[in-house]
Amino acid sequence: MHEAAIPPAVLVIGSLNMDLSVRTSRLPSPGETVQGGQLRMAPGGKGANQATAARLLGCPVSIVGAVGDDDHGASLTAAAQRHGIDTSHVSIMPETATGSALIAIDDRGENTIIVSPGANARLLPSHVLKAEDLFADAAVLCLSLEIPMPTVQAAARTGKTQGTTVILNLSPYTEVPQDLLRDTDILLVNRHEASNLLKHPLPEHPDWNTVQQEFRRLGLPRAIVTLGPQGAAVLDSTGEGRPVIVEPVPVEAIDTTGCGDAFFGAIASRLAAGTTLQEAAVFAVRAAALAATREGTQTSYPTLVQVLSQDIPSAPGSPTS
Repeated sequence: MHEAAIPPAVLVIGSLNMDLSVRTSRLPSPGETVQGGQLRMAPGGKGANQATAARLLGCPVSIVGAVGDDDHGASLTAAAQRHGIDTSHVSIMPETATGSALIAIDDRGENTIIVSPGANARLLPSHVLKAEDLFADAAVLCLSLEIPMPTVQAAARTGKTQGTTVILNLSPYTEVPQDLLRDTDILLVNRHEASNLLKHPLPEHPDWNTVQQEFRRLGLPRAIVTLGPQGAAVLDSTGEGRPVIVEPVPVEAIDTTGCGDAFFGAIASRLAAGTTLQEAAVFAVRAAALAATREGTQTSYPTLVQVLSQDIPSAPGSPTS
């Protein structure tokens, strides 16, 4: 009897933050103070979130990152290890605070987030080189922009050289070098990030053929634009060349914090398992919808069985998915 094959791994090079969140009836305007609820602390950071999402969906995951030599750093590393994530390349930075995120969530589930990078800002290209052995077993590399740009560039370049599928999430948005786009296999952006990259607002109902051509001219033949409650647009000019709109899963959102990372982790896990980009996006829309029905970031992320189940809570008045 043959042993079950271990699926290809997901490698995340990114941030680990302690999330400090508070719920409030509405988000404050500039200069305004509003009353909030109980302060909650939970593991977060785009890198750790993506790694956790992919791991809960059944994929072996390694993370390369940095934490401070403080209680938050120890807690974040322990949380990742409890999920079964390989943290052997999470560096502890002496005399440095662990990264943190200050999150406010209103009654509609919308949020505002301020990130203090802390130790994440000290993750260097040299840390990528020390973790080069992880690329050999990785089918997919996940990158976001909560770590220094030279480190992201070094990771993408190494992934490209090693034949790993490089997925780049332009969040939090900043201008990126052309070589990073060239080394990116799949771009993942939301509507606002797409508008910033393309240098013009993305209308409510875009001509997706035109948008796909614009991405291709930037050297990005494969991209996904997430549209929140409207689903996602898959722009893959390497296949049939026609944009595909993935329909949303209507749910009553409780907390949208970290849903983008749930989507990213789900995409990575499915591509590592060998699905097409469109199939991965359909799966990821379901995973992100489930995450929105629960409070928190990593604590809201679903398992593979839950995503494959048809039992997804629908929003009031919407058809059952």
